[in-house]
Amino acid sequence: MSDLSKSISESDHEEKESVVDLKKNKLKRKLLQHLYTHGSFTIAQLSKHLHTSVPSVTSLIEELIKEKWLVEIGPAEVQLGRKPALYRLNPHERYVLAIDMNTYASKAYILNLQNEVIFSQKIAVVIENKPITDSLTKEILKVLQSASCQITDLEAISISMPGLINPKTGINYTYPNLCKEGKSLPNELKNLLQVNTYVNHDTKAITLGEHYFGLAQNIEHAITVNMDWNGVGFGLLVNGQVVLGESGFAGELAHIQVRPQGELCYCGKVGCLDTVTKASYLVKRIKELIQEGHVSLLANENFEKIDIEMVIDAANRGDELAIDLLQDMGHEMGKVLAIAVHLLNPKTIIIHGVLANAGKFISNPIEQAIYKYCLADYKENLHVEISQLGEMAKILGLQAYAIHMILSENND
Repeated sequence: MSDLSKSISESDHEEKESVVDLKKNKLKRKLLQHLYTHGSFTIAQLSKHLHTSVPSVTSLIEELIKEKWLVEIGPAEVQLGRKPALYRLNPHERYVLAIDMNTYASKAYILNLQNEVIFSQKIAVVIENKPITDSLTKEILKVLQSASCQITDLEAISISMPGLINPKTGINYTYPNLCKEGKSLPNELKNLLQVNTYVNHDTKAITLGEHYFGLAQNIEHAITVNMDWNGVGFGLLVNGQVVLGESGFAGELAHIQVRPQGELCYCGKVGCLDTVTKASYLVKRIKELIQEGHVSLLANENFEKIDIEMVIDAANRGDELAIDLLQDMGHEMGKVLAIAVHLLNPKTIIIHGVLANAGKFISNPIEQAIYKYCLADYKENLHVEISQLGEMAKILGLQAYAIHMILSENND
């Protein structure tokens, strides 16, 4: 064989090996993603899901066990014949650090690949329009030290925060100075800590959590509403995918004007939905009305100590003023959601945030307003529900987002 022929032959062989490796890696990612979202399976079940042979799946399983991705957990329950082994993701390797950041408090969670929180701790960094990279890095290292965990144990860091966030660049346009000179926070943290780092909008993380593990499981079209202390966020699930939009800003319904003569919003516009449906507005408004002479169970309380939990408790005890205010908030929210229902035709709307603790006092007026302002056919299969996952929806969504990014084809 000539040198040229030998070179061509070697090149063809390397190309074939490369194609085989790419196909194997793709199957590995698909297998791991399936185990993450659906639990434990036998080799035969995985073979059927992957549309490939049992020997091929057996080989993949063996490799993934060596790489500490998978473990065998015992035999599956079958009626007849030999019981096949079950496999699942290894809960003792490859952790994700999920960080829920806000303007008033932040908390870090370490999760294993079984979605179990093995450690959690508050961190002394909040969202401000100033550089936080150095302080956040220090807090991350403190969390790992407290958890007796090494940085090399982390598969990823996944951060949620409010604001207009482009997940592709990691830049928060509402808080553009989180990094010096407009740099990307996830890129900065990745360079400093040598760990894959992702940033996601808080309500979009909630939407992912609900879709994989909550009330939006097996649902293709849903809306999540995060009625929190300092603002309102929305997440849109369409065809089983969280809608991002061109720059990642899709779903910002909070800045639709509902009161032309209303309060100035922090965005610079007047009467935004955000100004009348966040929890801080409810506390502020009930204090104003009590001072004007309205009757309330909270009239005898220390004004400085009145918080959202006290307002909700008063509503549960029959306080007419608290109930009326919650009903007004729910009505305004429902009017805007009626627009989204006409646009997206969702099956379910899931309420989150501190105001979700008001239960039917907030969900009923939302549902009534939607029914009032929507065409009848849109309401036939629509449900408004309070989240059962609570704050864990966001944490599980952060984990799911990180796992998806780790296993994405872009990592080839």
